Amino acid sequence: MLELHFHDDQYPFTGVTHVRKVARAIVLDEENRIAIHEIYRNDMFCNQRYYETPGGGVDEGESYEEAVCRECEEELGYRVEIIAPLADVKDYYNLIGRENHNRFFLARRKEEVGKHFASSGDLFIQRTLYLPVDEAIRLYEQQEDTLVSKLVKQRELPVLRLAKEEMARRGWNR
Repeated sequence: MLELHFHDDQYPFTGVTHVRKVARAIVLDEENRIAIHEIYRNDMFCNQRYYETPGGGVDEGESYEEAVCRECEEELGYRVEIIAPLADVKDYYNLIGRENHNRFFLARRKEEVGKHFASSGDLFIQRTLYLPVDEAIRLYEQQEDTLVSKLVKQRELPVLRLAKEEMARRGWNR
């Protein structure tokens, strides 16, 4: 499993006040396309559009695996089957003093259950795209290299490339 560590060079460092465990997924549909959220935010972090994988915080008493399944139900409206862990990524959001411990999984969507956004962060999701892995990688490569867009890009682009390798190993690339 890939292990990465990224610092926040977009906002001044004032110390870490809390650690958040985050579960994220590279979710495949029946045609091996990847689910990518188009995010729009206009808040203390920025006024930007960018792309991000499904996922969110791990609740108290919950495993990373349980959290990623719950988050995919909330954000995608599908139950998912975890195929494999992909990466552990540590990154920071200096603006709010947070250290993130992200665990990424490769997963496949299964039964449709309907979206039911549960957190304020879900409100930033404008739409969910299902794209071939190469197209998803291109979107991230073209994403702005500033503010939150850069922080998400540096965290997720290496994982998308790893997912592409894993998909090829399994004969799933389109």
